[in-house]
Amino acid sequence: MNISEKEIDHLAELSNLSLEKDEKKALEKDLQNIFKYISKLNELDTENVEPTYQVFEMENVWRKDEILPQDADREALLALSKEQEDNQIKVPKVL
Repeated sequence: MNISEKEIDHLAELSNLSLEKDEKKALEKDLQNIFKYISKLNELDTENVEPTYQVFEMENVWRKDEILPQDADREALLALSKEQEDNQIKVPKVL
């Protein structure tokens, strides 16, 4: 796969890099070598290979989302704080 200087400039801009002419040439060569290496994967016969979505045999465990009753009420929780104001816990200002 050939990579143009325009594409290198675009990648550099997306990466917020300023590249010199020799750096662009080196990057172009490196990217071409990377693409050449990756393209070898196209040579593999994957006809009867099942796609791998996850390496480990793990699955999500879902639980019902329900609100459980709590032992503490508003007044008890507010009593635990150092300062309260208008039924709320008063904390130092954080900027």
